[in-house]
Amino acid sequence: MSSDLTLRSLLGNSQLPPNEARILMAHILEKHYALPRSALLSRDDMALEVQALAHWKELESKRLDGEPIAYLIGKRGFHNIELQVAPGVLIPRAETELLVDIGLKEIARLTDNQKMVKVLDLGTGSGAIALALTHEASNISVTATDQSLDALAIARSNAHYLELENRVCFAQGNWYEAISKNDVFDIILSNPPYIANHDPHLTQGDLRFEPLSALTDHSTGLTCLETIIFGAKAHLNTEGLLAVEHGFDQSEAVVELMRTAQLKDIQIHLDLAGHNRVVSGRK
Repeated sequence: MSSDLTLRSLLGNSQLPPNEARILMAHILEKHYALPRSALLSRDDMALEVQALAHWKELESKRLDGEPIAYLIGKRGFHNIELQVAPGVLIPRAETELLVDIGLKEIARLTDNQKMVKVLDLGTGSGAIALALTHEASNISVTATDQSLDALAIARSNAHYLELENRVCFAQGNWYEAISKNDVFDIILSNPPYIANHDPHLTQGDLRFEPLSALTDHSTGLTCLETIIFGAKAHLNTEGLLAVEHGFDQSEAVVELMRTAQLKDIQIHLDLAGHNRVVSGRK
């Protein structure tokens, strides 16, 4: 087989950034040959067979057209777990791991005082927050909601894949409409759509391929946050914690919403890039 079809040659001649090309090629090796990522180095003189080569060309072309790598390989790592992702859900991002860390810290604080900590994940998407928490903490009862049936199907599939399906309750509905009006929780977490309707980012990069309803509220970017914050007190135990992700320039507005909702102990949390990313408050 021609030497220009070896892994070394295909990767070297790809127009993709080297790290992206390696991720896609590792996926090809795993899918067609059951080989680990290390084969990119140890077997770089290996030539792809016709079917694998066609698959590589397809993935390379789609990525050059801008399709997100997570959709192309069907998975994304997130806070010590791996999630299946597809075009029906938002791709989990590193920034959102901050919500998981805040949740775990609160779970640890509460563990001494009670047997089971009740957590609500509003707008769960692929199940990222709910499943990452459940994977790390054994003493929690998690309810995860989404209005999208497609998203819930992926979240349930991820729960099954991670062997966590018996520990997370999934519910369909728009924010608090998905749960009983009498349900109360110790922690409410949410990464809602917070990009404003006409934000130019919606027409750039990966966002072009992600579900619009998971990115924008089709308004100012604050309407979903407002619904979640104003509805929280009815569903939080006393001293219960609400934490919401927001855009890098929205923290002042979110703090003001929490003040208006008469939450206390309001705090701004920074992501790894140093941006204001999450605001939390207590009942």
